[in-house]
Amino acid sequence: MIGLGAMIGAGVFAAFAPAARAAGSGLLIALLVAALIAYCNATSSARLAARYPDSGGTYVYGRERLGPFWGHLAGWGFVVGKTASCAAMALTVGLYLWPERAHLIAVLAVVGLTVVNCLGIGKAAWLTRLIVAVVVLAILAVVIIGWSSPAADPARLALGGDAGQWGVLQAAGLLFFAFAGYARVATLGEEVRDPARIVPIAVPLALGLVLVLYAAAATVLVVVLGPDLAGAAAPLADVVRRAGLPALAPAVGMVAGLSALGSLLAMILGVSRTALAMARDRHLPPPLAAIHPRFAVPHRAILAVGLVVALLAAVADLRAAIGFSSFAVLVYYAVANASALTLRADEGRPPRVIPVIGLIGCLVVAAALPLESVVAGVAVLVVGMISYGVRALPRKREES
Repeated sequence: MIGLGAMIGAGVFAAFAPAARAAGSGLLIALLVAALIAYCNATSSARLAARYPDSGGTYVYGRERLGPFWGHLAGWGFVVGKTASCAAMALTVGLYLWPERAHLIAVLAVVGLTVVNCLGIGKAAWLTRLIVAVVVLAILAVVIIGWSSPAADPARLALGGDAGQWGVLQAAGLLFFAFAGYARVATLGEEVRDPARIVPIAVPLALGLVLVLYAAAATVLVVVLGPDLAGAAAPLADVVRRAGLPALAPAVGMVAGLSALGSLLAMILGVSRTALAMARDRHLPPPLAAIHPRFAVPHRAILAVGLVVALLAAVADLRAAIGFSSFAVLVYYAVANASALTLRADEGRPPRVIPVIGLIGCLVVAAALPLESVVAGVAVLVVGMISYGVRALPRKREES
């Protein structure tokens, strides 16, 4: 449910329009490419999570399998990229629910979800379960309405000359943002019963369910909106309007806001757990590694993440962070696939072709993202490298 909440909220309401602008009629191909890379990443992450059931996800895997530098780089990119993404998702909540007071609603949403996270993983999972149920039912209703409407034209699914290879890859990178939520499952390893058994089941199950839902939604968006999808600000709401039911459009907007709320909840979960693992290794301030004696959560890391996200959401418009976040997360999963390649057969290594495809796919799709996203992502990684070097230099001097 946590994985579903993260993926559905980030994707179906936000990513299809910009992806359609890049891929044209090749949108469904881009979705399949993103899903293939996500499957490889999910398989590698699940096997590694079973081997290392600790909070931190790829930060831990990179540290244990490739060395401290690669773990730090993955964790740094994830924390910075996803913190900005959290602020963007909080603003999405505000823009859907009360556009005139978007920043205020964004801050209130962050504060409320930070409190929920501090009360324990059970409370967060319960709220996510409720949000996912409402959002999935709403998306399925839009899919049924769209398919049965007179505006639906299956001929629009035909591949046209606007589907260039580079555009499809760029769209796959943008759509990958919508699949990245399964990482939340792996980052919660310490708080899951029997993680070696449950995490490898939960990750591909969440991914498979979301892929089916995305494929149905994307198909309906194409057959109903056609070329207009690329310029749609609220594509699912446009579907019900085209179907002759404009009165339902505000309800779709409310569901979109709720969906973004669920995504924000899961993002705060993932970022705080990665911050916890990095704090334990002193890559972030050590006090962030504290665990609450009653609720068994990293309450200081959660509060720190919530504070930073609330400040960003209050003063800046970070909706353009989708591309930047995609770049950072693709690098994060490239490290995960490289880590999975080092597993032995008796350690649960997946078939080698899976992490190889995942590694190459992550790097190629990251390079295909818009230039400004690549430049911002590289700049963040360079800062992370410098911070690692500054911290590691005194230790090397002591050892010598």
